[in-house]
Amino acid sequence: MLPLVRGKVDRMSCSRSTDLAELAGARSISVAEVPVAENEPLARDTYRLRIYHPPMARRFLPGQFLMLRLADCDDPLIGRAFALYDTVLDERGEPCGVDVVYLVKGKLTRRLARTPVGQRVLVWGPLGNSFPPIAVDEVVMVAGGIGQTPFLAWARELAGQRMFGEPPRRVPVVPRRLLLYGTRTADLLAGLEAFAQAGLEVQLATEDGSRGHAGRVTELLEKILQCGKRPAVVACGPDPMLAAVAQLCFQYEVPCWVSLETPMACGIGICFSCVARVRQDGDWDYRRTCVEGPVFDARCLVW
Repeated sequence: MLPLVRGKVDRMSCSRSTDLAELAGARSISVAEVPVAENEPLARDTYRLRIYHPPMARRFLPGQFLMLRLADCDDPLIGRAFALYDTVLDERGEPCGVDVVYLVKGKLTRRLARTPVGQRVLVWGPLGNSFPPIAVDEVVMVAGGIGQTPFLAWARELAGQRMFGEPPRRVPVVPRRLLLYGTRTADLLAGLEAFAQAGLEVQLATEDGSRGHAGRVTELLEKILQCGKRPAVVACGPDPMLAAVAQLCFQYEVPCWVSLETPMACGIGICFSCVARVRQDGDWDYRRTCVEGPVFDARCLVW
């Protein structure tokens, strides 16, 4: 069975006056106010936002995330978590910027969609753990809704196209890489060309049948597993979808990791608003999605 990879547990206590930059500095997290470099639509209500910050970009690993809030207003006061979509390289091939993709859903993302190039945002990251380096013949990535966003960088890494982290980590090349990507309707599908360029085979599902398989993306996974294939499965999307993916993987005895989309307030483990229930010694305990996650072995979670 593949090894479980988790972030380091850090029970750091913080006073009410603890400064974000001070706390982040203790964990090698960059905190910066930076201008928006690009804010481009990818699909209906879906945008790719780019910022430039080389120290942050160099440290990012696929599966990690950053927190972001608008720098010129305090409504909403709390930032939002956004997964790494990809890093941007300079003319020397060095990481200098970060791309995230977001779906317009609440107050912050509505305002973010109207944010012009040059307006400043406050960001802190990279945060959380990463997708595990795994030595297998096939990886199946299962994405629902906006859950495709963390898979582009990882697809590039698994294909041997890119290395991430500081120092750059080397991971085994995975020969077969498949993305199962489902949304409610076709005009919400985002980034398909980028995934193809990253060497992914992509199978689509839409609930209304407007493109690809008519139904849920988990039905595509079940067909693959029914054929006797035993890939490593990694999923990101809404909790009910993740639970269904985990159940299928338990049933067919294949390893499965999930990247949780748990809402969080601070991103650095001090508020405990993003906890997930994890099995421990025949019982369960809470773990912070922003520190010990967002990537968990599906066997370890209480669904």
